Amino acid sequence: MTATSPAVTTGARPADSLQIAGLVPMSTVDWPDHLTATVFLQGCPWNCFYCHNQDLIPTRTPGSVAWDEVRSLLRRRRGLLDGIVLTGGEALRQDALADAAAEAKEMGFAVGLHTAGAYPGRLRDLLAAGLVDWVGLDVKALPEHYEEVVGRGGAAARARESLEVALASGVALEVRTTVIPGDVTARDAVEVARRVHEAGARVYALQQARAEGTNGGFAVVAPGWDAECERMAEQIEALGWDRFTYRPA
Repeated sequence: MTATSPAVTTGARPADSLQIAGLVPMSTVDWPDHLTATVFLQGCPWNCFYCHNQDLIPTRTPGSVAWDEVRSLLRRRRGLLDGIVLTGGEALRQDALADAAAEAKEMGFAVGLHTAGAYPGRLRDLLAAGLVDWVGLDVKALPEHYEEVVGRGGAAARARESLEVALASGVALEVRTTVIPGDVTARDAVEVARRVHEAGARVYALQQARAEGTNGGFAVVAPGWDAECERMAEQIEALGWDRFTYRPA
């Protein structure tokens, strides 16, 4: 993730107000089977203890990359990139996200979105406007454990509504759950996957948490952890998906 000082731009457009924390000019991992530029947006209303982008959580931190830099990159990469991924932080937190997505679409790029589901209304609006082609949605735990994971009340209902919004829209959707050894995320994972499958999702990923970028204070490895994750993955895959992915750390 690169970061440079924002340029001063005349004739600014709405997307120029985005707080952008970083830009990866070319990524093969942020949208399955797509080559993308990935834009990391600053700020998130939740505070997941295992977040590997802890520096992106504060909402008052100014951006360090100008949207005009992203705009210029996309102009140069026409025909080379499949699309752009807007991630965070929580990308939906920023009002100018729709303007950025619209600009990318106007330039001929597909738009992918990573979200934890904190803003179901904004997700609905983006999807209704046809501004997003693919969503990667984090479902973190069972409802009774959500606040323990994200550090905020009311999150479970928002995540559930976001799942319902994405499914109803028909957008290409991958639901992901990240697990940590000895934590509710691991204990909940198989049941979370079962409920997501029952809701109608057909693409799912199980992900091991990584230590890079976190604030520490928890273990991402433990004796037998890899084997436990493999067993979880087998149980989840057996639910029957169009596509299931297991992502070790």
